[in-house]
Amino acid sequence: MTRRWRARGHELLRRRGYEVTRLLPGAFLVSRTPSPKVRKLAEGSVLVTRRRAARKRWLERERALAAYLSEEHIAGVLRLYRVNCVLDVGANRGQYARGLRRAGYKGHIVSFEPVRSMFEELQQYAADDPTWSVHRYALGRKDATMTMNVVPGTMSSILRPTAFGAERYAHLREPVTEEVSLRRLDGLLDDVLADVPNPRLYLKLDTQGFDLEAFAGLGARAREFVGLQSEVSLKPIYAGMPRISESLEVYEAAGFEVTGLYAVSREASTARALEFDCVMVRAEAVKDRPGDLGERP
Repeated sequence: MTRRWRARGHELLRRRGYEVTRLLPGAFLVSRTPSPKVRKLAEGSVLVTRRRAARKRWLERERALAAYLSEEHIAGVLRLYRVNCVLDVGANRGQYARGLRRAGYKGHIVSFEPVRSMFEELQQYAADDPTWSVHRYALGRKDATMTMNVVPGTMSSILRPTAFGAERYAHLREPVTEEVSLRRLDGLLDDVLADVPNPRLYLKLDTQGFDLEAFAGLGARAREFVGLQSEVSLKPIYAGMPRISESLEVYEAAGFEVTGLYAVSREASTARALEFDCVMVRAEAVKDRPGDLGERP
């Protein structure tokens, strides 16, 4: 009976000028002609696009898809490697941590953000989450006091912009300076992990050009991490920011291997990629992983 009524319903819709397209078991797309393009990606996933709009705004579509795929990939890596603590370096207002929660991650999060105004917002977001702690530090290869160039949004940095960066991002030209505390991560690690039993650690770095400096502050304790994520550059926005080849050389020397690269920013006029989120893992850590692969942390 269900199939019969469904067929009658589809026929009635077609007579009224609609097309009915099966997307997934129990899910159909009803549209007027010309119908959207439907492409099956994998079991349980389809992509629906309006042809003309998709061609015209392909960079926007790609950016949105990259953001979605990056979140899904990271969530999968955290499950696969049984990560139970993510260190979120350069947390800003906690966007990354909140994304992890939306993706189903239930483990510990330790966020670091040095800019006062951003840190105060970060505290508010983390206040009701008992397994999310926040700390007002910048991280680097030494303990010191540094000057942060503070700008609106997510691009505050210890580094000054390059000529390219200042031309592309006007708000980088006139920052407000703020003194911040710089700490080595290896000196903080025991304290921030005090409430994490049997830690399986993932390091997320987004420090606007300072990622390798923050990583250097881990020293030999980098071997305790099963994975990491770093923003790597093809066209440096900040002076002294390493290029992607230098960053990969350092991370690979520490035993990490790439699982995914996702474009973070592009130059719309040329389509040049400027920065990628690079996700890496210590592959042998899978062998140490207890439990079932499909279980969420």
